[in-house]
Amino acid sequence: MKKAALSWSGGKDGCMALDLMVKKGIKVECLLTTVPKELGRTFGHGEKQELISLQGEALGIPVRFIECTFDGYTDSFVAALKEAKKEYGLDAIAFGDLYLDEHRDWGEKAAAAAGLEASYPLWMKKEEAPSALEAFTDTGYKAKVIRVRDEILATEWLGREVDASFARDIKDTASCPMGEAGEYHTFVYDGPLFRKKVSFDTGEIIQLETTKRLELENFALKEKA
Repeated sequence: MKKAALSWSGGKDGCMALDLMVKKGIKVECLLTTVPKELGRTFGHGEKQELISLQGEALGIPVRFIECTFDGYTDSFVAALKEAKKEYGLDAIAFGDLYLDEHRDWGEKAAAAAGLEASYPLWMKKEEAPSALEAFTDTGYKAKVIRVRDEILATEWLGREVDASFARDIKDTASCPMGEAGEYHTFVYDGPLFRKKVSFDTGEIIQLETTKRLELENFALKEKA
């Protein structure tokens, strides 16, 4: 059985990649989440580390946080990959990227530097993004929008459930339906692979330089009905 790590930001794309990998019989040994020393939040979505830890616990997969700086990001990522390869006997590192070539180029170089195969389970053409979003809404996973880019999506999108109505409405915006260019980010809190669900309250909205972030508070793991 092939063993892999999965680059994890807590959102729907990583979750879709995980689901596909499990269905293909790939053993996902750990989730890798980068955390900037300067901010103390995740690099991908600016989420609290505790929430990512809860996702890992709910999924039954260890989370490894990679502490790094903006300048030394790649070096720290490669070093962590080498450590994970040794600890778990990894064959590959998987990424949830969809169609941006520059993202794939970076991931393939980082994987090669660590002596690992780079895997992109969701890789598709840009025009396939609408159907990919509809596919996600049919999977049974539950995700909320936690961040939006100011010039693309209004504040009202924050806190929305990624469901059929979301998939319909996002088509009327300038956003990639899947948010591939960072137009929006999500947090997955339940679904088929989750042994427990992550419960939380939605808190204040924080205005950042070019984005708004919805704070998630009072989070805990709860038994599924």
